[in-house]
Amino acid sequence: MARQNGILKIKGTIGGMTFYKSQDGHLVREKGGVDGERIANDPAFIRTRENGQEFGNAGTSGKILRDAIRIMMMTASDSRVTSRLTKLMMDILKQDSVSARGERNVGVGISTPEGNGLLNGFNFNIKAILGSILFKPYTLDTATGEIGIAGLVPINDIVAPVGATHVSLRSAFANVDFASGISAVNFSPSISLAIDGVSTGIALIPQGGAPAGTGTNIYLLQIEFFQEVNGQLYSLKNGAYNALAIVEVNNGAPVV
Repeated sequence: MARQNGILKIKGTIGGMTFYKSQDGHLVREKGGVDGERIANDPAFIRTRENGQEFGNAGTSGKILRDAIRIMMMTASDSRVTSRLTKLMMDILKQDSVSARGERNVGVGISTPEGNGLLNGFNFNIKAILGSILFKPYTLDTATGEIGIAGLVPINDIVAPVGATHVSLRSAFANVDFASGISAVNFSPSISLAIDGVSTGIALIPQGGAPAGTGTNIYLLQIEFFQEVNGQLYSLKNGAYNALAIVEVNNGAPVV
């Protein structure tokens, strides 16, 4: 893979070279690859087909999770979150120790303690890691999804970007069945605070409590920053500084 440095940027294929634009800029690579029909039928490519099937399951599983919390990701995610989550789902899929190669899937992998551990702590915005923004301990009631923060003093306990005047906190309690693709999620109301020295007790309680479902319980915490201008709150730099992270993952009945 090479980078295009000229003034005129080319897109398309010329003389066996493919020119294209990606998140990394204008690039060029040599056209090549094996015929698709051969990959699909030739016994020599059975490992390739198995890898492709498992990669597809990882990609689908990542989309199931993203779709479930899309309303939160709209204001707190980075441009590479899809690929990062797919890679993580591949790691979770590999925890499936009972399915045949090519048939391993996230639905089985996530049912293991190791699978839970891999998903726990995932940040949807790599530019705003929750642990580097919130420095106040919080509690989680896994039965209701309530996240509590005692005596939060925004100016001391939250690292706010320059220009932010307010911070908003919200939680979510999701149940995601990666095997069936069924998900349900309940969100808490947002709590907005001025970034000042006032101490406030925070209780983020998802409306409706535990969502229906027999899949994996996933608990999330989101922090958003705003700037007040003439009495109106505006999202700071289109959410570039907002954090959204998975704070706990478990299977089966919630445990308080």
